[in-house]
Amino acid sequence: MTDIAARIAGAPISWGVSEVPGWGWQYDAETVLAEMRTVGLAATEFGPDGFLPDDPADKAKTLADVGLRAVGGFVPVVLHDPAHDPAPEVATALEGFVAAGAGTLVLAAATGQDGYDGRPVLDDAGWNTLLTNLDKLAELAASRGVLATVHPHVGTMVENAADLERVLSGSSIGLTLDTGHLLIGGADPVALAVDHTDRIRHTHLKDVDAAWAARVQAGEATYTDAVRQGMYRPLGAGDIDITTIVTTLEQAGYDGWYVLEQDTILTDRPSGEGPVADVRASIGHLHAIAAALR
Repeated sequence: MTDIAARIAGAPISWGVSEVPGWGWQYDAETVLAEMRTVGLAATEFGPDGFLPDDPADKAKTLADVGLRAVGGFVPVVLHDPAHDPAPEVATALEGFVAAGAGTLVLAAATGQDGYDGRPVLDDAGWNTLLTNLDKLAELAASRGVLATVHPHVGTMVENAADLERVLSGSSIGLTLDTGHLLIGGADPVALAVDHTDRIRHTHLKDVDAAWAARVQAGEATYTDAVRQGMYRPLGAGDIDITTIVTTLEQAGYDGWYVLEQDTILTDRPSGEGPVADVRASIGHLHAIAAALR
């Protein structure tokens, strides 16, 4: 079993850096990457377009200069529209992955709209297109030495338990287990980790206030408002059984990354320590789980 501590990575969204227009105040890359190293993270996902340099070589050098490995990144693309071929934009993204030595492509089935507060309903034709594209893009990524996974995500075309079942049964692509988005979308992340361990290739660890998640599911709050109100919690401070999920994966031989993500919206530059405090707390919780497994 590979040491968990060597497989803990960060994501810029924990510092409030997001691809969503108007999401909030954004940190610069220099500050985020420095704080990642300060708390001992081994690697990071790339973050949204524009966070790191666009040029693949410059992107790789930016991470190498601060001693961070490149995990890969979240790439939202429209997969359900038969008139849209997502392969060219994914191929462009893969250039940066290959240059930086990043091994994991995290695909999200984007709606084609801004934000994550709503989504259209797919018919069977749309689903067939989406599933075909998932397998096609997995092959494209593999041809470049990159592992493609699909990321269930609130406000995308793969959000809830029924969507996930269609993906698991209708495609062969691996899964990014995002504990927070699964719970908010109405799925059980613990059950998924137990029942579909063999499909999990990448992991985003989030903890969630279940009361806020229930409000989003009931339509009483938008996803964005719930994030703004602190729906995401440091690991161990919310209502997801992170210990059982990590233990299940490790005992099954999972050797992939654990990417810490507590989606955050900032209204201004924090006057105190800021989001890094929550990241540090999450690292501590994950280290405690790892110690119990030794």
